[in-house]
Amino acid sequence: MEFLYEKEARRYVLFLTVFWGLLVGAALFAAKWQAEGTKRVLLEREQEIASALLLSDIAPGVIAGAYRNREITAEGITFMEKTGWSAQSEPWLLPVVGENAAFFRHLVAGLAAVMGGLLLGGSILFLQKREKMYREVEKEIAAFADGDFSARLDRGEEGTFHRMLRRIDELSLALQTKGEAARSARQALQDAVSDISHQLKTPMAALTMYAEILLEEADRPCAVQMFAQKSLQSLERMESLLLTLLKVMRLDAGGLVFVKERCKVSDLIGRAISQLQERAREEGKRILQEGRAEDVLCCDLLWTAEAVSNLVKNALDHTQEGGTIRIGWQGFPHMLRLWVEDDGCGIAEEDIPHIFKRFYRSRNASDRQGVGLGLALAKSILEGQGGILSVESVPGEGALFTVMFPLTEL
Repeated sequence: MEFLYEKEARRYVLFLTVFWGLLVGAALFAAKWQAEGTKRVLLEREQEIASALLLSDIAPGVIAGAYRNREITAEGITFMEKTGWSAQSEPWLLPVVGENAAFFRHLVAGLAAVMGGLLLGGSILFLQKREKMYREVEKEIAAFADGDFSARLDRGEEGTFHRMLRRIDELSLALQTKGEAARSARQALQDAVSDISHQLKTPMAALTMYAEILLEEADRPCAVQMFAQKSLQSLERMESLLLTLLKVMRLDAGGLVFVKERCKVSDLIGRAISQLQERAREEGKRILQEGRAEDVLCCDLLWTAEAVSNLVKNALDHTQEGGTIRIGWQGFPHMLRLWVEDDGCGIAEEDIPHIFKRFYRSRNASDRQGVGLGLALAKSILEGQGGILSVESVPGEGALFTVMFPLTEL
């Protein structure tokens, strides 16, 4: 009976209930009218018979006794048959009975026509409203198919039909979300291609120039060695750039699934800085760690180590000789805080809202090899696992990057 939750269905059921009540009332009226008519016909007939008997000088007592009699005898039946009145006699033989029967037939036919008209009219009205509703729904579904998701089918009503409309609305929202995701993916691909082509121009131009110099200075071994080394550096930069861009694109496209596992935070930090300790020593800088050795974190070890490594690289890039980079962590009941702090040049206030954007480089940037992808990649990796990356900085006093990780179990 869920259809009764629908407003139009309730109206139609109410109409049928009223119609049924009128039909029953009409039938009772007709039955009562027929009974009254039969009573009137019989009374008139008896009055006619009594009048005839009195005119024939039959004693009133005899006539009264005849009317009180309830016994039917064979002689009586035979007498009536001889006069032409029997069970097989046609009603029209009695004019009053025939007139009464004809009126009753006309009355029943009229009531049937009126009631049938009401039922047909009410049903047609109900079906017309349903048809109008179906056409509106069809029109809006066609709009969904054409990519227009501005309409909504759900009117907040109850019932099976409206529940189906809500499901269609949910499907349209899913299609809209998927379409927007597809458009975002296409735009991200276009942006990535544009970024790659833009960022490769400089090293490609340098390689072209080095190749021309090598051709011209082929008889000078020192020049050949120097520009060959520069060519290798440009190729390494191109390789690093392409690999980083591919990683960012995989994250943007949702094609990367993080495989989480329990690991010690100290092991994570050790993996993150294993390739950076030598650079720090060559540049006269220190990388220090502080935190409890027993603290653990549930994360994708390889990708999270790369994100932390990018934070440390950024700190090294912006720290002068003799500077210190501190990596620390602290566990809480439901969260782990990890930070990378340096005492370098810091970040200008106007740059802080933009430093996690791809290819963004501050006008005060001291590094010449970075292209502005490390922090963007770190943010995507960390936040893709439920972490929150933030930064605080005072120009001239260094920067503090903080990651808040929820402590989830496998």
